[in-house]
Amino acid sequence: MLYKRAGWLSVLFLSEMLTASAMQHFQDELEKAVVLTLFIPLIMSSGGNSGSQATSLLIRALALRELRLGDWWRVALRELPTGLTLGAVLGVIGVIRIAIWQKFGIFDYGEHWTLVAATVAAALVGIVTFGSLSGSMLPFILKRLGFDPANASAPFVATFVDVTGLVIYFSVALVFLKGTLL
Repeated sequence: MLYKRAGWLSVLFLSEMLTASAMQHFQDELEKAVVLTLFIPLIMSSGGNSGSQATSLLIRALALRELRLGDWWRVALRELPTGLTLGAVLGVIGVIRIAIWQKFGIFDYGEHWTLVAATVAAALVGIVTFGSLSGSMLPFILKRLGFDPANASAPFVATFVDVTGLVIYFSVALVFLKGTLL
């Protein structure tokens, strides 16, 4: 077990270093809008969680032979609206949380708090959708390449979605906050 796990964990560790690279790329934006850093754990965990859920369900379905490799396109078509809906649900929860904290003085997100809330919501839709699609496709890819999807899918999805999730988040922030905080 050590041999199987150590190799994948080492690859994942090295891959996770790309998270720092993604954050360095958006360093100027972070300096201008420090409030964005408050939501990084939320953003990263939501994408990783949605991807891990999808991966777990897919590995189970493949193991039980409910799905074959050729069914990937059906899964992708199912996961796209699922990811969008799940992301929208989490986005609404995020907006409500930010609004409550702002209105009751628990935390002051600044004069552009509604744009911050919209940024978080839109980013969650994108990240959860991407996480769901990635999580559902990775087991197919690993199986096709001859690897056991159960050994690496969930952690690999979490790592992959962490990095891309930051890029999605900061890209959405650039669109929503340009001319205000950025």
